[in-house]
This record gives sequence, C-alpha cells and structure tokens, in this order.
Amino acid sequence: MHNFNAEHAAELDQNDPLAHYRELFHFPLDANGNPVNYFCGHSLGLQSVAASDMVNTALESWRLQGVDGHFTGGKPWLTYLENLQPLMAALVGAQPREVTCMNSLTVNLHLLMASFYRPQGKRSKIVIEKHAFPSDRYAVVSQLQWHGLDPATHMIEIEPLPGQALIDEAQVEQLLSERGDEIALLMFPGVQYITGQFFDLQRLTTAAHAAGAVAGFDLAHAAGNLPLQLHDSGADFACWCGYKYLNGGPGTLSGCFVHERHLDRDDVIKLAGWWSNDVSTRFEMREQLDWARGADAWQISNPPILSTAPLLTALDIHHRAGMQALRDKAIALTGFLETGLQTLVGEHIEIITPSDPQQRGCQLSVRMLAGKDSGQQLYKSLYQHGHICDWRNPDIMRIAPVPLYNSFSDVYRLLGCMRSLLAQ
Repeated sequence: MHNFNAEHAAELDQNDPLAHYRELFHFPLDANGNPVNYFCGHSLGLQSVAASDMVNTALESWRLQGVDGHFTGGKPWLTYLENLQPLMAALVGAQPREVTCMNSLTVNLHLLMASFYRPQGKRSKIVIEKHAFPSDRYAVVSQLQWHGLDPATHMIEIEPLPGQALIDEAQVEQLLSERGDEIALLMFPGVQYITGQFFDLQRLTTAAHAAGAVAGFDLAHAAGNLPLQLHDSGADFACWCGYKYLNGGPGTLSGCFVHERHLDRDDVIKLAGWWSNDVSTRFEMREQLDWARGADAWQISNPPILSTAPLLTALDIHHRAGMQALRDKAIALTGFLETGLQTLVGEHIEIITPSDPQQRGCQLSVRMLAGKDSGQQLYKSLYQHGHICDWRNPDIMRIAPVPLYNSFSDVYRLLGCMRSLLAQ
C-alpha cells in the first residue's frame, strides 16, 4: 500500500499531539537491553514512569505514620478512593456516585450478580456469548449453580451465525424478543476479547429492558479503550479491570458501575462488609450498618493501597490525554495497522475484527490461515525479534497499538518484521 511506509509513519508520529505521552511509560527490555515493540496493552498495560514514586509515597506514609496513615498525609488511605472516582467516572461516562473501585473483576461480577440476578419462576435464565472470556463463563455457571439451577438449561449462549466471525446485535435483540419472559439477565462484554468487536451497549440494554431483563456488562477490554457513556446507555451494572488499557498494574482494583436508578433502592440486596459503611461513621464500629452513598455501598473491604497507587497515577495520565483524543489516535493507528495487514490478507491472514472503526477499539485480531503450528511459530518468532503481541488458540493473533504509548513507526516495524518472517 502506497501510504504504508517508513516516511509516512514518521510523518504521522511527528504530527501526533499525543506522541509525548509515550515518554511517561516504561517499555520492557529484550535480552540485549533494548525496548521491545509492545502491542499487548489489551492484556496488561505498561507501567507508568510515575508509578514507583506513587507507591513509594504510600510506603513512606506507612513507614512514618503507621496506622495514622488512614487519616493524615497528602492522600489518607481512608479517602484514597475519592481520588479515583471522578477520574474513573469520566473515563466511562458515568456520574461519580455511580462508580466505585474495589476487588478484582470477577469478584465484582459475582457481587453485582448477587444483587441483580434474582431468578423468579420462569424468568431465571442468563444470556452470555458463546465465546465469552472464560472467567465470565465460570462466574455465570457458578451463579446459576449457587441458585440451584442447571447451567445446561439456564444459560443461553449466543454465537455468530454459521460462516460469520461476529455476533450481530440484531441476533441478541431477536433472542430477547422471542424468549424474553425466560431471561433474567443479559451478561455481555463491551468488547469481545478474541475478535475485538465493540458492542452497542445502549442498543443491547434497550433490548434487555424491553424484555424485562437486567443488562450487565464486562468492560475489561472496553474501559480506557473506547469512549463509553455508561449512564446514558441505561445499563444496570458493569465491571472492568484496571490493568489493561488503564495501566494500573497486575491485580489492581476493578472498576464498578451501578446506574443511579438503583442506588437508593431498598429492595436491591447488597453483600456488605466494613467498607460498605458510610465513610463518615465507618470507624465508629456500629452494630447497625450505615450504608455508604452511591456505588460505594457495594464495597466490602478497604482497598489495597500499594496496588491502587499505580492506578491513580495512570488514570491521571488518561485524564490529561483525554478520551476523545485517545480515541482519534486509536482510529488512526488501527487504520494504519489495517493498511499494512491488507498486504498479507488472503495468502497468510484473515482480519476478523470489524473493518468499521465504530465497531472496534484499538485491537485487531488476525486468523493465521496456515494453521495453528505455523501461526504460533510466527508469533514466537515475532517475540524473539522484540515484537510482543498475543496468541489465542487455535489460530488467532491479537495486536493492540495503544494510543497512549504506541507509535505509527511501531506499527510499521511490526509489519516489516512480519512480512520478512512470512517470506522465509
């Protein structure tokens, strides 16, 4: 393709208003001490340069103040999450009181399903996608078993039509229309983790509500990747991890959203703990729970400060860059990547991510036409040459140029290496 060359990549980088954010992140090093070409932010985002300072500040507070660190210092632990909430809420298009940060993603899915999956009579089924992220499937199966229900008959799995790689939202609408009186919960992803397809959350929510069902979403591959409008979508609840596009570090806190219409309902059951209590009376240790306001009422325990600190730093970077600016660059980056990949389509690969930028984030997934063994060999060879992508059996390689720290020249070098290896 005439627009896919080193000169054009350099020109795009030179005109990139976000180019300087690359300097705010650490790139892993290869065996020779050189930075790798990293395209795995959809799995684990890079560490921000400021993360260590933020962690050290928390350690210093612990060292110097001990238990008083809960109440004193620049960022007291008691209100640590209050620094996160407005940043996280803005990132996903929610009101601050609709968002909290706690636990890990799957734990939060369980906690929110405990509140919002309430099977009653015939309305007892959960709809998920056939190829859901395994942890989501395990959570749904175990929720059904917890209620004494058989997943074989109470979990409805929807998959692409024969010959198709993607699920059409119209399929979900049709299912909800035809079997709505059986369905208690639609539990869907924001972005399908294998194909990179972005679903219309408002459209799916509208269809679920029309059928009398609850709409919940796993946004692990969507938060920080695409502009979201969770409040306006009407979704009942959602969860997302903080370590992929949000760069919060392995095992950092998960984000949770509960729509405001549910926040003050007495009939919504919540599993409670110490941190479910309102912050103003939390340390009074009353026998009677004084519920926290907003989504904070779903919290159970105090946050792990040392692993939360990097997330706070990374969210500040996201806030400064701006989600729309990141989205604009992501569209340009994936478009440039797609242009390069088109030279390999047909003979070596098939692109299974939607070509419409409005239906995808910054991940492109390719199916290796030569099969699993040859595809894995290419993936491993790219790795050995310093290009870090991601492999999913049986034949899918996922490539994610992340706008916060990847460049157009990164993409060009990856494709150059890929073409060279395939030619061999």
